[in-house]
Amino acid sequence: MLDNLQNTLSGILLSLSPIDLALVVINGLLLIFSRAIVSRFSHVEGDGLGKRLHIFRAINLLILLFVVFINLRHLADHSWASKGLMSLLVIYLGYLFFHISDYLVKKRFGREREVNGGSVIAETYNSRLLSLLSAVFIFTVSLVAIVRILGFDSLLEAGGVIGFIGVFLALTQSSWAPDIISGLIILNSRLLEEGDVIEFSDGGSVIGMVFKTQVFHTEILNLVNNHRIMLQNSKLRQQTLHNRSKFASAKGLREMLQFKIGYDVPEEDVRELFETAFQGAIEDADIAVEAHPGIEVRAVDAGDFAVLWSVFYYTKDVRHLLRTRQQLLGLILKQSSEKGVSLATPMLQQFDAPAPVMQKSSA
Repeated sequence: MLDNLQNTLSGILLSLSPIDLALVVINGLLLIFSRAIVSRFSHVEGDGLGKRLHIFRAINLLILLFVVFINLRHLADHSWASKGLMSLLVIYLGYLFFHISDYLVKKRFGREREVNGGSVIAETYNSRLLSLLSAVFIFTVSLVAIVRILGFDSLLEAGGVIGFIGVFLALTQSSWAPDIISGLIILNSRLLEEGDVIEFSDGGSVIGMVFKTQVFHTEILNLVNNHRIMLQNSKLRQQTLHNRSKFASAKGLREMLQFKIGYDVPEEDVRELFETAFQGAIEDADIAVEAHPGIEVRAVDAGDFAVLWSVFYYTKDVRHLLRTRQQLLGLILKQSSEKGVSLATPMLQQFDAPAPVMQKSSA
């Protein structure tokens, strides 16, 4: 086997012309030092640098594979090594063409969104569907090419190989088909998109931002603990989702804070407390509250020991929803301390009367 592989590789090297050999050497060196070259001549960082690096490497590999493929095609022998190398070339070319087609489809049918302060191309129903169709087409063409390269020329042999793969996909469809279909339904309904802030229950209330909607799963950035959550698309559809980025009106998202204040505090003092704190929030540029239409102060429940007050305000910066809530709460606590209004819930104190002392009568 080693002799056969050595003969195949030596045949490839001997068949290379000086120009082909120079192309192989130059592109090999460019591939090895690609990161240093792209970093030196690029002005972008992060994801942009990674994309340029992938494109640069893909072009180098494409040139190398093209040179090798042209020379492999003229080999006279049909050993297992040449067949294996040809099959690997077909697999990589299929992989490369899929990513190129996926990029072009996203560029044409995707939607530009702002995520984490940067502009990204988000998936849509049309882009996901066309990407899946192109993947199926490229996979079918690559599979037929590999079957022919391996020597399965008769219809029965080729049909047996393709049929085996078809049976395997049919037996495992319960594992991958629901997630693909659920992902398409989510994208088609536009229930949530990349960059949206959503709230759902997963053993507890979770507030996160949709990072990516993949073929089989959705990645969510937890805004509370600053980590990523991966949910299957089929499981995500079964959740009750609250999309905080989809406003019911142009006012923004309506948020609420609740406080229990005793009956001894007049209503005027309560309203003055909340309005003063809200005015301070408006003057602070770091607190993302909407000045119009302002706040709404409502008494929503009269309990046994205190009145339940609700403070409603509007915000459009849903990305910093928790921070805005905490900052406004801090201002209210500060104003309550300055104005002498206690936000502690009054407690019922019960004092038991002492037991009567029994005196013995003298005989």
